[in-house]
Amino acid sequence: MADRLDDDAINEALQTLPGWKRENDALVKEFTFPTFLEGIAFVVRVAQAAEAAGHHPDIDIRYTRVRCVLTTHDAGGITAKDVELASAIPDLRME
Repeated sequence: MADRLDDDAINEALQTLPGWKRENDALVKEFTFPTFLEGIAFVVRVAQAAEAAGHHPDIDIRYTRVRCVLTTHDAGGITAKDVELASAIPDLRME
């Protein structure tokens, strides 16, 4: 099990994660796409990256908006796994 990050470590990590914010014990970012299908293609890429990392986000799809929520459930909060996946997700927009 991964160790939870303390508040200072989370705040420091957020400085390197443009557009991400903390909501309680999770890192959250919403992405907007020109079309529904572009958003779905992004979700597929996120799912593939998450599966490879063995760490799975909560994903909410609302037409052209995709909201990614990262938390490590078995640790009860934000861990380095969440920060790593959060840093990789924005790059998946452009594939």
